Amino acid sequence: MLWPDHRASPTLGVRAIAGERGTTVAGPGSNEVPAGTTAGIVVFDRRSNTFAERLNADAPFRSASVVKLLIALDHLWHRGPAFRLTPADRARLELMLARSDDGAAGHYWDHNGRSAIITRMVTRLGLTGTAGPPPAFPEYWGYSALTAADTVRIYRHLLDAAPDPVRELVMGGLRRCTRLGTDGFDQHFGIAAAFGQPWAVKQGWSGFPPSGRTAGADHVDLARPALHTTGTVGAGDRSVVAVLTLHPAGTPYTVTCSRVTALTRALDVPGAVRPVARPD
Repeated sequence: MLWPDHRASPTLGVRAIAGERGTTVAGPGSNEVPAGTTAGIVVFDRRSNTFAERLNADAPFRSASVVKLLIALDHLWHRGPAFRLTPADRARLELMLARSDDGAAGHYWDHNGRSAIITRMVTRLGLTGTAGPPPAFPEYWGYSALTAADTVRIYRHLLDAAPDPVRELVMGGLRRCTRLGTDGFDQHFGIAAAFGQPWAVKQGWSGFPPSGRTAGADHVDLARPALHTTGTVGAGDRSVVAVLTLHPAGTPYTVTCSRVTALTRALDVPGAVRPVARPD
């Protein structure tokens, strides 16, 4: 779906990928996915328009803060063609994207219709595995369901179809990802720890400490600790990476960060800058 009041150029839009749905590409070996960890992984090479990695691409995970991408896009959708924001609104979006501020996300969630945000963005972007939170938890935006495949679709839309001001605002915030989120959690794991810049990331974490929720929701596990690393890697945002994970109950945050970083580092990510190991 085109953005309102936006005149598309002949090249604007997300290119179709032959065999995208149902395609299986060799993912990381089982030795790289730790025992007890569930992972959904997609790596997409924008230069060749092909997948480098796909593992459980359509498996649903609770989104945690990755859903802030959809919250931001929905908020901007009808603000074209100039996409002018008040200084306070621009600062709030930056806080939500760069520092993963939950209060900012909650502000947009409550003011823009809660689950209706997800419903609108599913239609606009053609998402296939994304849903709002369970009916029992309407205020919990982080309990929305999201797949690795849909996460890549969101980034591809941002990079290849969104108006320039939207792309610059959202991706700019992700490029300015701070070391700590406003809740004090370290955001530099996964993509941000495995690869050198340039990269842009939206991380997600949930269940540290455990929430006490059960895994009984129909569409998504609400119990196990979730840790996600998503974003773009390489010059010109060459690769889009989505690594969504669930871990055994009680796993410390630092341990899950190390596991997700090791898993991300093991992936085939075209264009990635890999730090040179120092000799002993």
